[in-house]
Amino acid sequence: MRDNLILRVIAKALIPVILLYAFYVQFHGDFSPGGGFQAGVIFSTAILLYALVFGMDKAADVLSDRVLIALASGGVLLYAGVGVASLLLGGNYLDYNVLADDPVAGQHIGIILIELGVGMTVASTMLLIFFTFARRMVIR
Repeated sequence: MRDNLILRVIAKALIPVILLYAFYVQFHGDFSPGGGFQAGVIFSTAILLYALVFGMDKAADVLSDRVLIALASGGVLLYAGVGVASLLLGGNYLDYNVLADDPVAGQHIGIILIELGVGMTVASTMLLIFFTFARRMVIR
């Protein structure tokens, strides 16, 4: 597909729009349908499109396996860290009310951080699965 000029031009135009939509779904997921899981899947489709059109080597230059593993781990740690922070502040696990002086602000902060952790984990895990199957080798 690297020789197809029209496909490359269309992909270059679509990838930023897909990424922008993923960020929109990520950060408006607490007010409207969407959130971390959907945003992670949408974000990973932009990278998958890049890999399919421009090649696996160029996609691996953009996001290496080490970076993807770190993002997946960081997302899980962010999710768990919000729960631990609420425990340390005197609430229950994932009790967002204690994260700020105003319970509504605490809920908003907690949901944003939780959804960000989910989005990071989903996007990086989807990409790791794709790259692993596309290369037909085990991640080291």
